[in-house]
Amino acid sequence: MLIQKRQDEFPDLAPINMKIVEADERISFTDLAVRFFKVTHTIPDSMGIIVETPYGAIVHTGDLKLDHDGGVPTASELKAYKKFKDEKTLLLMADSTNCQKPGFSIPEPIVHHTIEKLIKEARGRVIVATFSSLLERLIKIIEFADKHNRKVVIDGRSMKTNIELAQKAKLFEYKKGTVIPIEEMGDYPPERIVMLVTGAQGDPFAVLMRVAQKKHKHIKIGEGDMVLFSSSVVPGNERAVQKLKDLLSRQGANVVHYETSDVHSSGHSYREESKWIISHINPKFFVPLHGYHYMLRSHTEIAQTAGVLKENCIIPDNGTIMEIREKGTKFVKLAVSAPKEDIMVDGFAVGNLQEVVLRDRQMLAEDGIVVIVATVDMQTGKLMKSPDIIARGFVYVRESQELLNQARLIIKKTVEDACSRDMKSVNFEFVKEDVRDEVGKFLFQMTQKQPMVIPVLLGI
Repeated sequence: MLIQKRQDEFPDLAPINMKIVEADERISFTDLAVRFFKVTHTIPDSMGIIVETPYGAIVHTGDLKLDHDGGVPTASELKAYKKFKDEKTLLLMADSTNCQKPGFSIPEPIVHHTIEKLIKEARGRVIVATFSSLLERLIKIIEFADKHNRKVVIDGRSMKTNIELAQKAKLFEYKKGTVIPIEEMGDYPPERIVMLVTGAQGDPFAVLMRVAQKKHKHIKIGEGDMVLFSSSVVPGNERAVQKLKDLLSRQGANVVHYETSDVHSSGHSYREESKWIISHINPKFFVPLHGYHYMLRSHTEIAQTAGVLKENCIIPDNGTIMEIREKGTKFVKLAVSAPKEDIMVDGFAVGNLQEVVLRDRQMLAEDGIVVIVATVDMQTGKLMKSPDIIARGFVYVRESQELLNQARLIIKKTVEDACSRDMKSVNFEFVKEDVRDEVGKFLFQMTQKQPMVIPVLLGI
C-alpha cells in the first residue's frame, strides 16, 4: 500500500504492475522459483526473498532486525528461521546498516514503554517527531494518547498518509474523536494534547523545522512542551538536527532524544543479531549489503565468526558484478562493473551532466557572476571608454564603487598591455583569458570570493 500510494503521487508515469504476495508464497519461473519469508522491521509485513536455484538458495534479507527479549530471540523468530535448517543456502545477501554496533538493539516494546511513561507524566504538550514509516510505533502512540486521555494531532503529509493507510489495511482502529484536526487543538489544554509530526531529521520544509523557526500557522513552542525525537540521526543530518534541537530549546521546549532515553529502536540488526541471523541461515557464500564500506567489512567479519569462510565472502561496491560458477562451487567478483554514475535531471534533459556545468552552477550560487564589457579601438589598441562591469550575486554595486573602480583600472591595463603591439596579431581569446585571471585574482584578494568572471571584448 505504501508503494501504491507513492505511485499515485506521479500520475504521469506508467502504472507499476504490482503483485501482492504473502509470506511463504512461491512464484515459479522457467528455471527458478522465488519464495518470501517474514522478517522483523519497523515497517509491518516486511519480507526477505529466497531465490531457488538448481545449486541452492540465494537469500536476500532486505532491511531487518531480530525480535528478542534481553538477547534471546522470541518464539516467532525461532519459528521464522527454522525453515533454513533444511534449506541449502548457497548465498546470503544481508543488511549491514547497524552491524558495527555491539550487542543487541533495543527491543521495540521497551521503546513503547518509555514513550507511554513520558506521555503519562508530561505536564504539557507532547510533540513526537519520528519517521512516518514506523507504523507500529505511530499506532502505539495514538493508543497511549487515548489511554491517558489525550487528543492526537497529526501534521505532515507523509505522516497523515501512512496513518490513513494503516487504517485502510486494518492494522488498527481508534475511537472517534481521538484524532482531532489541528485547528481544534486550541480547544484543549496543553496537557491533553499529543502531536505526531514530521521533520525529525531537520528537513528544512518539514513540520518540526517550521515550528522551530516560528513559521507554522498553528503550532507555537512554549514552556512545558516536550519534543520527543523518536528516531536516530541519519548520517549526514547531524548538523541540521542539532540546529533544530537548539531552536526548540531556546523557546523553552524539553527535548528528549534517543541518546538520553530509550525512545527509539533501530530497524536494523546489531552485531549479535546479525551473527545469529547468519548462523541460522548458514550460507556457503556471503555478501554484505546496505551500508558504507566499513559497515560491509564489519558485517563480513561477523559472517566469518558465524562460520562462513573468508574466501567465500565478497565486499561489493556500487555496480559490482558477481558470478556463481561451476555449479555453485565458485563465487567470483568480475573486473567489470555495471554503470553506477549519478543521472542528473536537468529540465527536460536526462543524462550525465558534465562536471564543468555543475561546477559553474555551484560558483554562480555561492559567489555570483561578474560580466566585463570593454570596447577596444582596433587602430590604437586603447580602450575607447571605461569598461562596464555588471555584477549579480557578488557585491552590492552601490556600496562597492571603489572596488569596481580598481577593477576597471586592472582591466584597462591588462587589455592595453596585450594590445599595445600590432593589433593584427592580437588574439582576443587570449586577452579575455588574461582579463579573467587578473580580475579574478584581484576580486578574491579583496573579498575572499570567487565569482564567475566573463569578459566581453568588442573591437571597433
